[in-house]
Amino acid sequence: MVQYKDKTELIEAIKKNHLLYDQELDDISEDKKDLLKSGIDKTPSQNIAYQLGWTALLLQWEADEKKGLKVQTPAPGYKWNNLGGLYQSFYSKYEGYSLHQQRELLQMQVNEIIKWIESLDHETLFIPEQRQWATTPAKWPVWKWIHINTAAPFKNFRAQLRKWKKQTGTE
Repeated sequence: MVQYKDKTELIEAIKKNHLLYDQELDDISEDKKDLLKSGIDKTPSQNIAYQLGWTALLLQWEADEKKGLKVQTPAPGYKWNNLGGLYQSFYSKYEGYSLHQQRELLQMQVNEIIKWIESLDHETLFIPEQRQWATTPAKWPVWKWIHINTAAPFKNFRAQLRKWKKQTGTE
């Protein structure tokens, strides 16, 4: 897995990968956003709903811990070993939004995550067990949780969007 020397590198990776991911959505029309293609597990709308769901959870975990609440990860009613229902909840939550609205929401959440990262000191971001919600048997530091819910899927899911566009002839 990628490593970051500081929060500036993490922020730049998020910005870069989000921009490239978002650009993949430029030429997808509203009337095709819910089209599921063979060999691709998400429609474009579901793809971005997945991103919206995880970035929202990340922000919620931090907000709840700051309020002194007990944070249940990944989300209340869901377990790490059975995420299918959680993904369906993401798709259902955002299915009524246009692709444009979903993109705007994701941009707002990315901006909020960047603002949050900027507010953290190096120890909180890079040393494990600095947040209750991030304290798991894996002992990941906060930066890794942020990375796997922003920069990494933004990069990885671009390939799914490109494959979808190739199958639909919209590339």
